[in-house]
Amino acid sequence: MAPRSENGRKNDPQRTQEDILIVATEEFATHGLAGARVDAIAERTRTSKRMIYYYFGSKEGLYLSVLERSYRKIRTLEADLRLSNLEPEEALRTLISTTFEHDEANPDFVRLVSIENIHHAAHMLRSEAIRDLNVSVIETIAGILERGYAKGVFRRKADAIDVHMLISAFCFFRVSNRYTFGTIFRRDLSEPQTMARHKGMIADAVISYLRDPQG
Repeated sequence: MAPRSENGRKNDPQRTQEDILIVATEEFATHGLAGARVDAIAERTRTSKRMIYYYFGSKEGLYLSVLERSYRKIRTLEADLRLSNLEPEEALRTLISTTFEHDEANPDFVRLVSIENIHHAAHMLRSEAIRDLNVSVIETIAGILERGYAKGVFRRKADAIDVHMLISAFCFFRVSNRYTFGTIFRRDLSEPQTMARHKGMIADAVISYLRDPQG
């Protein structure tokens, strides 16, 4: 039976959990796992600590659910692109653009992944869902590469995971290192012209790499 709120009315469990995850994402991204406070999440969602533990089991369980939701969001976004309907180069450029724009619009995702790396992915290791979710992007890239080879568009045989890492590395770095890089080199990475140039640069770099038969 679904838990009831203090006024005795039934809550909407799905909506309540989503509200908690939205607020928890910001809390964990801002303060990290150790510094985040479940009491603060409860207060902002007008629920209770007991209710949060009812849904997610523990603070660590909530953190893991936040990670799973974050990865599910980008993988769902990629699936909606229907890249198999596009020509190989256009499909790859579309995927790169989407990754770039997602990371730019979701700095909390970048911070969460950075935090989990600090923990050596200890919590992520417990999640089969995250591993399963991320199979899809590798399969998508592998499919684009195979179509590119068949059409003679791509000539270098590349590993799909390597290509994914190349794309992710550039897009992720711009957000994760925005302030340090911007301070050192006095460049605003969020400036529209800079963003457009970088988006085109990573796409051109990946496509050029795949077109080159050497290596």
